[in-house]
Amino acid sequence: MESITPIVIVGGGAGGLELAAKLGRKHGAQHVYLIDKETDHIWKPSLHEVAAGTLDIHREGLSYFMLARDCNFTFILGALTGLDQAKQCIHIAPAYNEAGQQLFPARDIHYGTLVVAVGSKSNFFNTAGAEQHAITLDATAQAENFRLKLLHALTQTVFSGSADTAPKPLHITIVGGGATGVELAAELTEAVTSFHFYGANTLTPERQLAITLLEGADRILAALPPELSARATQLLESRGIQVCTGVRVTEVQHDQLLDATGQRYASDLCVWAAGIQAPAFLSTLGLETNRINQLVVNERLETANPTIYAIGDCAQAPWVGSDGYLPARAQVAHQQASYLYKVLTARLRGQSYPAGFKYKDYGSLVSVGHTKGVGSLMGVLSGKSWFVEGLIARTMYMSLHLMHHAAVMGVMRTFSIVLGRLLLKRSAPRIKLH
Repeated sequence: MESITPIVIVGGGAGGLELAAKLGRKHGAQHVYLIDKETDHIWKPSLHEVAAGTLDIHREGLSYFMLARDCNFTFILGALTGLDQAKQCIHIAPAYNEAGQQLFPARDIHYGTLVVAVGSKSNFFNTAGAEQHAITLDATAQAENFRLKLLHALTQTVFSGSADTAPKPLHITIVGGGATGVELAAELTEAVTSFHFYGANTLTPERQLAITLLEGADRILAALPPELSARATQLLESRGIQVCTGVRVTEVQHDQLLDATGQRYASDLCVWAAGIQAPAFLSTLGLETNRINQLVVNERLETANPTIYAIGDCAQAPWVGSDGYLPARAQVAHQQASYLYKVLTARLRGQSYPAGFKYKDYGSLVSVGHTKGVGSLMGVLSGKSWFVEGLIARTMYMSLHLMHHAAVMGVMRTFSIVLGRLLLKRSAPRIKLH
């Protein structure tokens, strides 16, 4: 076994956590470190449910400290602030609790192999007012922030009318017609319907909420097959959601949005879900980055420094067999984690793993509510693409979340958690109201 250890993974998202869990179970806590600035993990594709209140982060979130114990890796709480390649050392910022008290001081962590998996955040594209007035769903805290603002705004809307005058609808604008924007729009309609059952609302959901989805391309879900986009549009519009394509937002104000043609869109709450970029600090580490701060890696997921790897949304990795780069998808991070598990296991044993990473596209699934979904599945054997929708697509979408849990905690532990949540479901509200 190599004397230069441990493997240090920065970022506990889908790819980083799965890699840490697999390596920890195989090699032990003395060889595998996971670093993250948060104390709990949540599967990022489910943040739109947190924002809508249909998923409770306190029930869904997984403690990194608990996972470290169960999966036998070492967890370090803190944010990456710097890198010293010569000393093979990273700098970690102090960690504080919610009361502002310091839990851990600034630390330096030495590594034998470093894996950067810090994910991505929203890209405002320098749009005027977007950073000040739009809410993003990049992390749990932001999703919770939107949920609280939504509940407050809905309550104000309900009681803003009089006996003779109906209250004004709550205008929600969502910028970006990708998976996050589409799923959030659909989830919000279901959340408001559930809000009705708790007595705070005596109006129909259609009169309470006016959702507008704005997309710059000529169709929503532009990266997916046209048939899928068309069906998703139909499902959204059937729920009263206004879908506007070919719209380039040029300014976000506190009560409205403006596009390139001068048209205005009323907006009480604005969610920005258009485009991604990697965290800006990556461009300060002395490694090559692209225009959106992603670390440039080769087909082995290595940076120019062979002891440093990058996976997931924060990496610009070549798509072997094409002229482009791998998309920012959870399934990419999952496959990269499985690949690096083999590479780094061989590295710890002093062996080589010559094969490069090859991505297999299994298709895409989008949730359009708790009972509906749309998706395209790639036929691995036939080479054809199959279109699925409805409850089948929604069930398959939910299975992706369970597969992530199983990769981290194992099949039996995941089954017990699912069973426990089903038993508790009847005693819990449909939406989180506190």
